[in-house]
Amino acid sequence: MKQGKIIKISGPVVTAAGLKGIKMYEVVRVGEQGLMGEVIELEGDTATIQVYEETTGIGPGDKVIATGAPLSIELGPGLLSNIYDGILRPLDLIKEQSGAFIARGVNVPSIDHNKKWKFKALAKKGGEVKQGQIIGEVKESETITHKILVPFGINGKIEQIKDVEGNLDTVIAKVKTKDGLKEITMVQKWPVRVPRPTQEKQEPTIPLVTGQRILDTFAPLAKGGTASIPGAFGTGKTVAQQSLAKWCDADIIVYIGCGERGNEMTDVLENFPKLKDPRTGKPLLNRTIIIANTSNMPVAAREASVYTGITLAEYYRDQGFAVALMADSTSRWAEAMREISGRLEEMPGEEGYPAYLSTRLSQFYERAGRVIALSGKEGSVSVIGAISPPGGDFSEPVTQGTLRVNKTFWALDKNLASMRHFPAINWLDSYSLYLDTVEGWYKENAGEDWRALRDKAMELLQKEEELQEIVQLVGPDALPVAERVVLEVTKIFREDFLQQNAYHEVDAFCSPRKQYFMLKIILHFYDQAMDAIKRKVPIDEINKLDVKNDIARMKEHPNETFEKHMEKIMEKIDKSFNKLGGGR
Repeated sequence: MKQGKIIKISGPVVTAAGLKGIKMYEVVRVGEQGLMGEVIELEGDTATIQVYEETTGIGPGDKVIATGAPLSIELGPGLLSNIYDGILRPLDLIKEQSGAFIARGVNVPSIDHNKKWKFKALAKKGGEVKQGQIIGEVKESETITHKILVPFGINGKIEQIKDVEGNLDTVIAKVKTKDGLKEITMVQKWPVRVPRPTQEKQEPTIPLVTGQRILDTFAPLAKGGTASIPGAFGTGKTVAQQSLAKWCDADIIVYIGCGERGNEMTDVLENFPKLKDPRTGKPLLNRTIIIANTSNMPVAAREASVYTGITLAEYYRDQGFAVALMADSTSRWAEAMREISGRLEEMPGEEGYPAYLSTRLSQFYERAGRVIALSGKEGSVSVIGAISPPGGDFSEPVTQGTLRVNKTFWALDKNLASMRHFPAINWLDSYSLYLDTVEGWYKENAGEDWRALRDKAMELLQKEEELQEIVQLVGPDALPVAERVVLEVTKIFREDFLQQNAYHEVDAFCSPRKQYFMLKIILHFYDQAMDAIKRKVPIDEINKLDVKNDIARMKEHPNETFEKHMEKIMEKIDKSFNKLGGGR
Protein backbone atom coordinates (compact mmCIF):
# COMPACT_ATOMS: atom_id res chain seq x y z
CA MET A 1 0.00 0.00 0.00
CA LYS A 2 1.52 3.31 -1.13
CA GLN A 3 2.06 5.96 1.51
CA GLY A 4 3.19 9.58 1.15
CA LYS A 5 3.39 12.78 3.19
CA ILE A 6 1.63 16.13 2.88
CA ILE A 7 3.92 18.93 1.68
CA LYS A 8 1.30 21.62 1.03
CA ILE A 9 -2.31 22.34 1.99
CA SER A 10 -4.81 24.93 0.73
CA GLY A 11 -8.32 24.41 2.09
CA PRO A 12 -9.75 21.18 0.61
CA VAL A 13 -6.74 20.84 -1.76
CA VAL A 14 -3.77 18.88 -0.42
CA THR A 15 -0.43 18.16 -2.13
CA ALA A 16 1.44 15.00 -1.10
CA ALA A 17 4.84 13.62 -2.12
CA GLY A 18 6.20 10.07 -2.16
CA LEU A 19 3.25 8.53 -3.99
CA LYS A 20 5.03 7.06 -6.99
CA GLY A 21 2.77 4.90 -9.16
CA ILE A 22 -0.49 6.36 -7.85
CA LYS A 23 -3.22 6.93 -10.48
CA MET A 24 -5.54 9.80 -11.39
CA TYR A 25 -8.85 9.79 -9.49
CA GLU A 26 -7.55 7.19 -7.04
CA VAL A 27 -9.05 7.48 -3.56
CA VAL A 28 -6.67 8.20 -0.68
CA ARG A 29 -6.94 8.51 3.10
CA VAL A 30 -5.49 11.74 4.50
CA GLY A 31 -4.15 12.33 8.02
CA GLU A 32 -4.59 10.38 11.23
CA GLN A 33 -8.40 10.51 10.90
CA GLY A 34 -8.28 8.96 7.44
CA LEU A 35 -10.20 11.72 5.63
CA MET A 36 -11.35 10.61 2.21
CA GLY A 37 -9.79 12.35 -0.80
CA GLU A 38 -9.33 11.87 -4.53
CA VAL A 39 -6.27 12.46 -6.73
CA ILE A 40 -6.98 15.22 -9.27
CA GLU A 41 -3.48 16.07 -10.52
CA LEU A 42 -0.19 14.16 -10.86
CA GLU A 43 3.39 15.29 -11.39
CA GLY A 44 6.04 12.61 -10.86
CA ASP A 45 5.53 11.15 -7.38
CA THR A 46 3.65 14.28 -6.24
CA ALA A 47 -0.16 14.10 -6.17
CA THR A 48 -2.69 16.88 -5.73
CA ILE A 49 -5.72 15.66 -3.80
CA GLN A 50 -9.19 17.10 -3.24
CA VAL A 51 -10.42 16.13 0.22
CA TYR A 52 -14.13 15.50 0.70
CA GLU A 53 -14.08 16.60 4.34
CA GLU A 54 -13.01 19.61 6.40
CA THR A 55 -9.19 19.76 6.49
CA THR A 56 -8.76 21.90 9.64
CA GLY A 57 -5.91 20.57 11.79
CA ILE A 58 -4.14 18.73 9.00
CA GLY A 59 -0.63 19.96 8.18
CA PRO A 60 2.60 19.20 6.32
CA GLY A 61 4.16 15.89 7.32
CA ASP A 62 0.84 14.10 7.91
CA LYS A 63 0.53 10.78 6.10
CA VAL A 64 -1.47 10.05 2.95
CA ILE A 65 -2.37 6.41 2.20
CA ALA A 66 -3.48 5.27 -1.27
CA THR A 67 -6.34 2.76 -1.49
CA GLY A 68 -5.57 1.54 -5.02
CA ALA A 69 -9.15 2.15 -6.26
CA PRO A 70 -11.06 5.07 -7.79
CA LEU A 71 -14.03 6.72 -6.06
CA SER A 72 -16.63 3.94 -6.23
CA ILE A 73 -20.05 3.36 -4.69
CA GLU A 74 -21.90 0.24 -3.64
CA LEU A 75 -24.90 -0.70 -5.77
CA GLY A 76 -27.57 -3.11 -4.61
CA PRO A 77 -30.95 -3.44 -2.84
CA GLY A 78 -31.51 -0.90 -0.08
CA LEU A 79 -30.56 2.30 -1.92
CA LEU A 80 -34.13 3.55 -2.29
CA SER A 81 -35.75 5.70 0.42
CA ASN A 82 -32.37 6.79 1.74
CA ILE A 83 -30.88 10.26 2.16
CA TYR A 84 -27.12 10.45 1.48
CA ASP A 85 -24.32 12.98 1.49
CA GLY A 86 -22.29 13.75 -1.66
CA ILE A 87 -20.15 10.59 -1.47
CA LEU A 88 -23.08 8.27 -0.65
CA ARG A 89 -22.81 8.05 3.12
CA PRO A 90 -26.28 7.68 4.71
CA LEU A 91 -27.03 10.77 6.81
CA ASP A 92 -29.08 8.81 9.35
CA LEU A 93 -26.12 6.50 10.13
CA ILE A 94 -23.76 9.48 10.34
CA LYS A 95 -26.18 11.11 12.80
CA GLU A 96 -26.12 7.95 14.96
CA GLN A 97 -22.32 8.04 15.07
CA SER A 98 -21.58 11.76 15.34
CA GLY A 99 -24.81 13.61 16.17
CA ALA A 100 -26.38 16.47 14.24
CA PHE A 101 -23.06 17.57 12.71
CA ILE A 102 -20.98 15.34 10.43
CA ALA A 103 -17.77 14.38 12.20
CA ARG A 104 -14.59 14.04 10.18
CA GLY A 105 -13.38 10.61 9.16
CA VAL A 106 -16.80 8.96 9.52
CA ASN A 107 -16.82 5.74 7.52
CA VAL A 108 -20.26 4.15 7.16
CA PRO A 109 -21.54 1.68 4.53
CA SER A 110 -23.83 3.08 1.81
CA ILE A 111 -26.24 0.16 2.16
CA ASP A 112 -27.19 -1.92 5.20
CA HIS A 113 -25.23 -5.17 4.88
CA ASN A 114 -27.11 -6.83 7.75
CA LYS A 115 -30.64 -6.46 6.38
CA LYS A 116 -32.11 -9.69 4.98
CA TRP A 117 -33.56 -9.83 1.46
CA LYS A 118 -35.51 -12.56 -0.31
CA PHE A 119 -33.66 -13.32 -3.53
CA LYS A 120 -35.66 -14.98 -6.30
CA ALA A 121 -33.54 -16.63 -9.02
CA LEU A 122 -34.54 -15.95 -12.64
CA ALA A 123 -31.56 -17.67 -14.29
CA LYS A 124 -31.00 -21.43 -14.13
CA LYS A 125 -28.08 -23.68 -13.34
CA GLY A 126 -26.11 -24.55 -16.47
CA GLY A 127 -27.16 -21.41 -18.33
CA GLU A 128 -24.67 -19.05 -19.95
CA VAL A 129 -24.61 -15.53 -18.50
CA LYS A 130 -22.87 -12.31 -19.48
CA GLN A 131 -21.98 -9.14 -17.63
CA GLY A 132 -24.97 -6.90 -16.97
CA GLN A 133 -27.49 -9.72 -17.41
CA ILE A 134 -30.38 -10.10 -14.93
CA ILE A 135 -30.11 -13.32 -12.90
CA GLY A 136 -32.66 -12.65 -10.15
CA GLU A 137 -34.77 -10.12 -8.31
CA VAL A 138 -35.48 -8.72 -4.85
CA LYS A 139 -38.55 -6.81 -3.64
CA GLU A 140 -36.76 -3.59 -2.62
CA SER A 141 -39.85 -1.51 -1.74
CA GLU A 142 -43.62 -1.73 -1.98
CA THR A 143 -43.44 -0.35 -5.53
CA ILE A 144 -40.02 -1.39 -6.91
CA THR A 145 -38.68 -4.87 -7.67
CA HIS A 146 -34.88 -4.64 -7.78
CA LYS A 147 -33.13 -6.68 -10.48
CA ILE A 148 -29.84 -8.34 -9.56
CA LEU A 149 -27.29 -7.95 -12.36
CA VAL A 150 -24.18 -9.99 -13.16
CA PRO A 151 -21.21 -7.77 -12.19
CA PHE A 152 -19.07 -6.41 -15.01
CA GLY A 153 -16.19 -8.64 -16.02
CA ILE A 154 -18.03 -11.89 -15.25
CA ASN A 155 -19.03 -14.06 -18.24
CA GLY A 156 -19.52 -17.80 -18.15
CA LYS A 157 -21.69 -20.75 -17.12
CA ILE A 158 -23.81 -20.82 -13.95
CA GLU A 159 -22.57 -23.57 -11.66
CA GLN A 160 -24.90 -22.75 -8.79
CA ILE A 161 -27.93 -20.49 -8.23
CA LYS A 162 -30.91 -20.74 -5.90
CA ASP A 163 -33.66 -18.80 -4.14
CA VAL A 164 -32.28 -17.65 -0.83
CA GLU A 165 -32.95 -15.26 2.02
CA GLY A 166 -29.80 -13.48 3.05
CA ASN A 167 -27.94 -10.21 3.34
CA LEU A 168 -26.04 -8.32 0.64
CA ASP A 169 -22.92 -10.44 1.14
CA THR A 170 -24.71 -13.78 0.83
CA VAL A 171 -23.51 -15.73 -2.22
CA ILE A 172 -26.51 -16.15 -4.54
CA ALA A 173 -24.76 -17.69 -7.53
CA LYS A 174 -21.45 -19.11 -8.75
CA VAL A 175 -20.29 -18.66 -12.33
CA LYS A 176 -17.52 -20.63 -14.02
CA THR A 177 -15.42 -18.24 -16.09
CA LYS A 178 -12.16 -18.64 -17.98
CA ASP A 179 -10.41 -17.21 -14.91
CA GLY A 180 -12.02 -19.67 -12.50
CA LEU A 181 -15.15 -19.84 -10.34
CA LYS A 182 -16.64 -16.43 -9.49
CA GLU A 183 -19.08 -15.85 -6.64
CA ILE A 184 -21.93 -13.38 -7.12
CA THR A 185 -23.62 -11.52 -4.26
CA MET A 186 -26.42 -8.93 -4.28
CA VAL A 187 -24.00 -5.99 -4.14
CA GLN A 188 -21.45 -4.65 -6.61
CA LYS A 189 -19.19 -1.58 -6.88
CA TRP A 190 -18.86 0.96 -9.68
CA PRO A 191 -16.49 3.96 -10.16
CA VAL A 192 -18.68 7.05 -10.30
CA ARG A 193 -16.74 8.92 -12.99
CA VAL A 194 -17.04 6.06 -15.49
CA PRO A 195 -20.34 5.79 -17.47
CA ARG A 196 -21.92 2.33 -17.27
CA PRO A 197 -21.84 0.64 -20.72
CA THR A 198 -24.95 -0.22 -22.74
CA GLN A 199 -25.83 -2.13 -25.92
CA GLU A 200 -27.16 0.84 -27.89
CA LYS A 201 -28.80 4.23 -27.56
CA GLN A 202 -32.38 4.68 -28.73
CA GLU A 203 -34.05 7.65 -30.40
CA PRO A 204 -35.78 9.93 -27.84
CA THR A 205 -39.28 9.40 -29.27
CA ILE A 206 -41.26 8.96 -26.02
CA PRO A 207 -41.95 12.08 -23.92
CA LEU A 208 -41.32 12.22 -20.20
CA VAL A 209 -44.85 13.26 -19.27
CA THR A 210 -44.65 15.76 -16.41
CA GLY A 211 -48.32 16.71 -16.04
CA GLN A 212 -47.29 20.38 -16.28
CA ARG A 213 -49.15 21.97 -19.20
CA ILE A 214 -46.55 24.56 -20.12
CA LEU A 215 -43.85 21.87 -20.27
CA ASP A 216 -45.67 19.00 -21.97
CA THR A 217 -47.42 21.19 -24.55
CA PHE A 218 -44.93 23.91 -25.39
CA ALA A 219 -41.48 22.51 -24.46
CA PRO A 220 -41.72 18.71 -24.00
CA LEU A 221 -38.84 16.63 -22.65
CA ALA A 222 -38.18 13.17 -24.07
CA LYS A 223 -37.37 10.16 -21.90
CA GLY A 224 -33.61 9.95 -21.86
CA GLY A 225 -33.38 13.65 -22.68
CA THR A 226 -31.78 16.60 -20.93
CA ALA A 227 -33.40 19.79 -19.66
CA SER A 228 -32.29 22.86 -17.75
CA ILE A 229 -34.31 25.18 -15.51
CA PRO A 230 -32.42 28.44 -15.03
CA GLY A 231 -33.93 31.09 -12.82
CA ALA A 232 -33.17 33.77 -10.26
CA PHE A 233 -33.84 33.30 -6.55
CA GLY A 234 -37.57 33.10 -5.76
CA THR A 235 -38.75 32.06 -9.23
CA GLY A 236 -39.83 28.58 -8.11
CA LYS A 237 -37.01 26.19 -9.12
CA THR A 238 -37.42 23.98 -6.05
CA VAL A 239 -41.23 23.72 -6.33
CA ALA A 240 -40.88 22.98 -10.06
CA GLN A 241 -38.38 20.20 -9.31
CA GLN A 242 -40.66 18.75 -6.62
CA SER A 243 -43.65 18.81 -9.00
CA LEU A 244 -41.58 17.05 -11.65
CA ALA A 245 -40.39 14.46 -9.12
CA LYS A 246 -43.92 13.78 -7.94
CA TRP A 247 -45.77 13.69 -11.25
CA CYS A 248 -43.38 12.76 -14.08
CA ASP A 249 -43.87 9.24 -15.41
CA ALA A 250 -40.44 8.00 -14.31
CA ASP A 251 -40.11 4.83 -12.22
CA ILE A 252 -37.21 6.07 -10.07
CA ILE A 253 -36.36 9.60 -8.88
CA VAL A 254 -32.79 10.63 -7.97
CA TYR A 255 -32.74 14.10 -6.38
CA ILE A 256 -29.35 15.80 -5.93
CA GLY A 257 -29.34 18.84 -3.64
CA CYS A 258 -26.00 20.11 -4.89
CA GLY A 259 -24.75 23.09 -2.89
CA GLU A 260 -28.15 24.65 -2.26
CA ARG A 261 -28.88 26.66 0.89
CA GLY A 262 -29.51 24.62 4.01
CA ASN A 263 -33.07 25.92 4.48
CA GLU A 264 -34.02 24.93 0.91
CA MET A 265 -32.60 21.44 1.38
CA THR A 266 -34.39 21.18 4.74
CA ASP A 267 -37.65 21.99 2.94
CA VAL A 268 -36.98 19.16 0.46
CA LEU A 269 -36.07 16.70 3.23
CA GLU A 270 -39.19 17.57 5.20
CA ASN A 271 -41.59 17.52 2.25
CA PHE A 272 -40.38 14.52 0.22
CA PRO A 273 -41.12 11.91 2.92
CA LYS A 274 -44.66 13.33 3.20
CA LEU A 275 -45.40 13.28 -0.55
CA LYS A 276 -47.78 10.57 -1.70
CA ASP A 277 -46.97 8.67 -4.87
CA PRO A 278 -49.95 9.40 -7.18
CA ARG A 279 -49.49 5.99 -8.83
CA THR A 280 -49.77 3.85 -5.71
CA GLY A 281 -50.85 6.10 -2.85
CA LYS A 282 -47.69 4.99 -1.00
CA PRO A 283 -44.91 7.41 0.08
CA LEU A 284 -43.03 8.85 -2.92
CA LEU A 285 -39.79 8.16 -1.01
CA ASN A 286 -40.29 4.42 -1.76
CA ARG A 287 -38.91 5.07 -5.26
CA THR A 288 -36.66 8.04 -4.50
CA ILE A 289 -33.00 8.53 -3.58
CA ILE A 290 -31.97 11.91 -2.15
CA ILE A 291 -28.40 13.21 -2.11
CA ALA A 292 -28.07 16.20 0.21
CA ASN A 293 -24.91 18.25 -0.11
CA THR A 294 -25.68 21.77 1.12
CA SER A 295 -23.59 24.91 0.63
CA ASN A 296 -21.97 24.63 4.09
CA MET A 297 -20.79 21.05 3.45
CA PRO A 298 -17.27 20.35 2.09
CA VAL A 299 -16.90 21.85 -1.37
CA ALA A 300 -15.09 18.87 -2.93
CA ALA A 301 -17.94 16.49 -2.02
CA ARG A 302 -20.29 18.82 -3.88
CA GLU A 303 -18.23 18.28 -7.03
CA ALA A 304 -18.48 14.49 -6.56
CA SER A 305 -22.21 14.45 -5.72
CA VAL A 306 -23.43 14.81 -9.32
CA TYR A 307 -21.33 11.83 -10.41
CA THR A 308 -22.65 9.79 -7.50
CA GLY A 309 -26.23 10.64 -8.50
CA ILE A 310 -25.83 9.87 -12.21
CA THR A 311 -24.19 6.51 -11.39
CA LEU A 312 -27.18 5.54 -9.24
CA ALA A 313 -29.48 6.58 -12.08
CA GLU A 314 -27.55 4.47 -14.61
CA TYR A 315 -27.68 1.45 -12.29
CA TYR A 316 -31.48 1.50 -12.13
CA ARG A 317 -31.63 2.28 -15.87
CA ASP A 318 -29.71 -0.95 -16.51
CA GLN A 319 -32.47 -2.83 -14.68
CA GLY A 320 -35.03 -1.51 -17.19
CA PHE A 321 -36.39 1.47 -15.25
CA ALA A 322 -37.10 4.99 -16.49
CA VAL A 323 -35.12 7.25 -14.16
CA ALA A 324 -35.46 11.01 -13.70
CA LEU A 325 -32.48 12.78 -12.15
CA MET A 326 -32.96 16.27 -10.66
CA ALA A 327 -29.78 18.26 -10.01
CA ASP A 328 -30.43 21.38 -7.91
CA SER A 329 -28.32 23.21 -8.79
CA THR A 330 -25.53 22.75 -11.32
CA SER A 331 -24.42 26.34 -10.68
CA ARG A 332 -23.22 25.36 -7.19
CA TRP A 333 -21.42 22.37 -8.71
CA ALA A 334 -19.66 24.73 -11.14
CA GLU A 335 -18.77 27.06 -8.25
CA ALA A 336 -17.14 24.11 -6.46
CA MET A 337 -15.06 23.44 -9.58
CA ARG A 338 -14.13 27.13 -9.70
CA GLU A 339 -12.94 27.12 -6.08
CA ILE A 340 -10.85 23.99 -6.49
CA SER A 341 -9.46 25.26 -9.80
CA GLY A 342 -8.42 28.50 -8.10
CA ARG A 343 -6.61 26.61 -5.34
CA LEU A 344 -4.80 24.59 -8.02
CA GLU A 345 -3.70 27.92 -9.53
CA GLU A 346 -5.11 26.96 -12.94
CA MET A 347 -5.59 29.62 -15.62
CA PRO A 348 -9.16 30.91 -15.10
CA GLY A 349 -11.71 31.19 -17.89
CA GLU A 350 -14.76 33.45 -18.10
CA GLU A 351 -15.90 34.81 -14.71
CA GLY A 352 -13.18 32.75 -13.01
CA TYR A 353 -14.64 29.37 -13.96
CA PRO A 354 -12.12 26.76 -15.13
CA ALA A 355 -11.52 26.51 -18.87
CA TYR A 356 -12.87 22.93 -18.82
CA LEU A 357 -16.31 23.95 -17.44
CA SER A 358 -18.13 23.20 -20.72
CA THR A 359 -16.37 19.85 -21.02
CA ARG A 360 -17.45 18.77 -17.53
CA LEU A 361 -21.04 19.88 -18.21
CA SER A 362 -21.05 17.90 -21.47
CA GLN A 363 -19.64 14.78 -19.80
CA PHE A 364 -22.36 14.92 -17.15
CA TYR A 365 -25.34 15.54 -19.44
CA GLU A 366 -24.16 13.03 -22.05
CA ARG A 367 -24.70 10.24 -19.52
CA ALA A 368 -28.44 10.76 -20.02
CA GLY A 369 -30.18 8.69 -22.68
CA ARG A 370 -32.78 6.08 -23.56
CA VAL A 371 -30.90 2.82 -24.08
CA ILE A 372 -31.00 -0.91 -24.53
CA ALA A 373 -29.01 -2.06 -21.50
CA LEU A 374 -26.67 -5.06 -21.42
CA SER A 375 -29.54 -6.90 -19.73
CA GLY A 376 -31.60 -6.45 -22.91
CA LYS A 377 -34.04 -4.21 -21.05
CA GLU A 378 -34.96 -0.75 -22.29
CA GLY A 379 -34.26 1.95 -19.71
CA SER A 380 -33.68 5.67 -19.63
CA VAL A 381 -32.04 8.42 -17.61
CA SER A 382 -33.59 11.87 -18.03
CA VAL A 383 -31.51 14.66 -16.51
CA ILE A 384 -33.11 17.91 -15.34
CA GLY A 385 -30.61 20.43 -14.07
CA ALA A 386 -31.59 23.60 -12.22
CA ILE A 387 -29.31 26.60 -12.71
CA SER A 388 -29.03 29.59 -10.37
CA PRO A 389 -27.53 32.37 -12.53
CA PRO A 390 -26.47 35.41 -10.45
CA GLY A 391 -29.14 38.10 -10.82
CA GLY A 392 -31.06 35.94 -13.29
CA ASP A 393 -28.45 36.66 -15.99
CA PHE A 394 -28.79 33.89 -18.60
CA SER A 395 -25.65 35.04 -20.41
CA GLU A 396 -23.35 33.78 -17.62
CA PRO A 397 -21.03 30.82 -18.36
CA VAL A 398 -22.91 27.98 -16.59
CA THR A 399 -26.22 28.74 -18.33
CA GLN A 400 -24.55 29.19 -21.71
CA GLY A 401 -22.41 26.07 -21.29
CA THR A 402 -25.52 24.06 -20.39
CA LEU A 403 -27.49 25.40 -23.37
CA ARG A 404 -24.83 24.09 -25.74
CA VAL A 405 -25.42 20.48 -24.64
CA ASN A 406 -29.08 20.50 -23.54
CA LYS A 407 -32.04 20.13 -25.86
CA THR A 408 -34.74 21.51 -23.55
CA PHE A 409 -34.69 24.95 -21.97
CA TRP A 410 -37.29 25.93 -19.36
CA ALA A 411 -36.63 29.60 -18.58
CA LEU A 412 -37.96 30.84 -15.25
CA ASP A 413 -39.03 34.49 -15.34
CA LYS A 414 -38.70 36.86 -12.37
CA ASN A 415 -41.52 39.08 -13.68
CA LEU A 416 -43.95 36.16 -13.91
CA ALA A 417 -43.01 35.10 -10.36
CA SER A 418 -43.63 38.68 -9.15
CA MET A 419 -47.11 38.52 -10.72
CA ARG A 420 -47.70 35.20 -8.86
CA HIS A 421 -47.93 33.37 -12.19
CA PHE A 422 -46.70 29.82 -11.47
CA PRO A 423 -45.01 27.84 -12.84
CA ALA A 424 -43.10 31.02 -13.72
CA ILE A 425 -41.73 29.55 -16.97
CA ASN A 426 -41.58 32.01 -19.85
CA TRP A 427 -43.32 30.31 -22.78
CA LEU A 428 -41.55 32.46 -25.39
CA ASP A 429 -37.99 32.09 -24.06
CA SER A 430 -38.35 28.34 -23.44
CA TYR A 431 -37.92 25.75 -26.16
CA SER A 432 -37.51 22.03 -26.85
CA LEU A 433 -35.55 20.34 -29.64
CA TYR A 434 -37.47 17.11 -28.93
CA LEU A 435 -40.70 18.54 -30.35
CA ASP A 436 -40.42 16.77 -33.71
CA THR A 437 -39.29 13.43 -32.24
CA VAL A 438 -42.14 13.16 -29.69
CA GLU A 439 -44.82 14.48 -32.06
CA GLY A 440 -45.80 10.97 -33.16
CA TRP A 441 -46.41 9.88 -29.55
CA TYR A 442 -48.62 12.90 -28.86
CA LYS A 443 -50.61 12.36 -32.06
CA GLU A 444 -51.29 8.78 -31.00
CA ASN A 445 -51.95 9.39 -27.30
CA ALA A 446 -53.32 12.95 -27.13
CA GLY A 447 -54.93 13.85 -30.46
CA GLU A 448 -54.21 13.65 -34.19
CA ASP A 449 -54.05 17.43 -34.58
CA TRP A 450 -52.04 18.01 -31.37
CA ARG A 451 -49.11 19.66 -33.16
CA ALA A 452 -51.35 21.97 -35.22
CA LEU A 453 -53.21 23.14 -32.10
CA ARG A 454 -49.98 23.60 -30.15
CA ASP A 455 -48.38 25.66 -32.95
CA LYS A 456 -51.50 27.80 -33.35
CA ALA A 457 -51.56 28.54 -29.62
CA MET A 458 -47.87 29.50 -29.69
CA GLU A 459 -48.47 31.83 -32.65
CA LEU A 460 -51.20 33.62 -30.69
CA LEU A 461 -48.94 33.99 -27.64
CA GLN A 462 -46.17 35.41 -29.83
CA LYS A 463 -48.68 37.79 -31.43
CA GLU A 464 -49.73 38.93 -27.96
CA GLU A 465 -46.13 39.81 -27.11
CA GLU A 466 -45.96 42.06 -30.18
CA LEU A 467 -49.31 43.69 -29.40
CA GLN A 468 -48.37 44.42 -25.78
CA GLU A 469 -45.78 46.95 -26.94
CA ILE A 470 -48.50 48.84 -28.86
CA VAL A 471 -50.96 48.57 -25.97
CA GLN A 472 -48.48 50.19 -23.61
CA LEU A 473 -48.27 53.19 -25.95
CA VAL A 474 -51.87 53.72 -27.12
CA GLY A 475 -54.03 51.42 -24.97
CA PRO A 476 -56.07 48.35 -26.05
CA ASP A 477 -59.06 50.36 -27.37
CA ALA A 478 -56.93 51.75 -30.22
CA LEU A 479 -56.29 48.25 -31.61
CA PRO A 480 -58.34 46.70 -34.42
CA VAL A 481 -61.13 44.48 -33.12
CA ALA A 482 -59.49 41.25 -34.37
CA GLU A 483 -56.33 42.04 -32.40
CA ARG A 484 -58.36 42.79 -29.28
CA VAL A 485 -59.82 39.28 -29.64
CA VAL A 486 -56.24 37.91 -29.74
CA LEU A 487 -55.48 39.72 -26.46
CA GLU A 488 -58.65 38.34 -24.86
CA VAL A 489 -57.95 34.75 -25.92
CA THR A 490 -54.26 34.86 -24.91
CA LYS A 491 -55.36 36.14 -21.51
CA ILE A 492 -57.46 32.97 -21.25
CA PHE A 493 -54.39 30.95 -22.28
CA ARG A 494 -52.20 32.58 -19.64
CA GLU A 495 -54.65 32.37 -16.76
CA ASP A 496 -56.51 29.15 -17.51
CA PHE A 497 -53.91 27.02 -19.32
CA LEU A 498 -50.38 28.16 -18.56
CA GLN A 499 -50.97 28.83 -14.87
CA GLN A 500 -51.13 25.67 -12.78
CA ASN A 501 -51.51 25.16 -9.05
CA ALA A 502 -48.88 22.69 -7.79
CA TYR A 503 -50.83 22.21 -4.54
CA HIS A 504 -54.32 21.73 -6.04
CA GLU A 505 -55.81 18.25 -5.70
CA VAL A 506 -56.80 18.05 -9.39
CA ASP A 507 -54.83 20.77 -11.17
CA ALA A 508 -51.40 19.65 -9.90
CA PHE A 509 -51.32 17.01 -12.67
CA CYS A 510 -52.84 17.42 -16.13
CA SER A 511 -52.75 14.41 -18.47
CA PRO A 512 -51.64 14.89 -22.10
CA ARG A 513 -55.16 14.04 -23.26
CA LYS A 514 -56.69 16.69 -21.02
CA GLN A 515 -54.09 19.23 -22.16
CA TYR A 516 -55.08 18.52 -25.76
CA PHE A 517 -58.78 18.99 -25.00
CA MET A 518 -58.13 22.23 -23.12
CA LEU A 519 -56.19 23.55 -26.12
CA LYS A 520 -59.05 22.55 -28.38
CA ILE A 521 -61.65 24.35 -26.24
CA ILE A 522 -59.72 27.64 -26.05
CA LEU A 523 -58.92 27.64 -29.78
CA HIS A 524 -62.52 26.77 -30.62
CA PHE A 525 -63.57 29.81 -28.59
CA TYR A 526 -61.03 31.87 -30.56
CA ASP A 527 -62.34 30.62 -33.94
CA GLN A 528 -65.93 31.38 -32.96
CA ALA A 529 -64.95 34.83 -31.68
CA MET A 530 -63.19 35.67 -34.98
CA ASP A 531 -66.27 34.53 -36.94
CA ALA A 532 -68.47 36.69 -34.71
CA ILE A 533 -66.23 39.71 -35.38
CA LYS A 534 -66.68 39.18 -39.13
CA ARG A 535 -70.44 39.33 -38.51
CA LYS A 536 -69.92 42.71 -36.80
CA VAL A 537 -70.71 41.39 -33.31
CA PRO A 538 -69.37 43.95 -30.76
CA ILE A 539 -66.36 42.66 -28.84
CA ASP A 540 -67.93 43.75 -25.54
CA GLU A 541 -70.69 41.18 -26.07
CA ILE A 542 -68.08 38.47 -26.66
CA ASN A 543 -66.23 39.46 -23.49
CA LYS A 544 -69.43 39.16 -21.44
CA LEU A 545 -70.20 35.57 -22.50
CA ASP A 546 -70.88 33.32 -19.50
CA VAL A 547 -69.05 30.39 -21.17
CA LYS A 548 -65.75 32.09 -20.31
CA ASN A 549 -66.40 31.16 -16.67
CA ASP A 550 -66.76 27.50 -17.72
CA ILE A 551 -63.44 27.71 -19.56
CA ALA A 552 -61.79 29.28 -16.49
CA ARG A 553 -62.97 26.41 -14.26
CA MET A 554 -62.25 23.55 -16.68
CA LYS A 555 -58.76 22.82 -15.30
CA GLU A 556 -60.36 21.78 -12.00
CA HIS A 557 -62.30 19.00 -13.72
CA PRO A 558 -60.78 15.48 -13.29
CA ASN A 559 -58.54 14.06 -16.05
CA GLU A 560 -60.53 10.83 -16.34
CA THR A 561 -63.89 12.40 -17.27
CA PHE A 562 -62.64 15.50 -19.07
CA GLU A 563 -63.56 14.35 -22.60
CA LYS A 564 -67.28 14.37 -21.75
CA HIS A 565 -66.85 17.68 -19.96
CA MET A 566 -65.16 19.10 -23.07
CA GLU A 567 -68.11 18.17 -25.27
CA LYS A 568 -70.45 20.13 -22.97
CA ILE A 569 -68.22 23.22 -23.04
CA MET A 570 -67.86 23.04 -26.84
CA GLU A 571 -71.66 22.85 -27.19
CA LYS A 572 -72.06 25.81 -24.83
CA ILE A 573 -69.52 27.84 -26.85
CA ASP A 574 -71.47 27.14 -30.06
CA LYS A 575 -74.82 28.03 -28.44
CA SER A 576 -73.40 31.20 -26.88
CA PHE A 577 -72.09 32.50 -30.21
CA ASN A 578 -75.25 31.45 -32.06
CA LYS A 579 -77.24 33.68 -29.73
CA LEU A 580 -75.03 36.59 -30.79
CA GLY A 581 -76.34 36.08 -34.31
CA GLY A 582 -75.53 33.51 -37.00
CA GLY A 583 -72.88 30.94 -36.10
CA ARG A 584 -70.58 28.66 -37.97
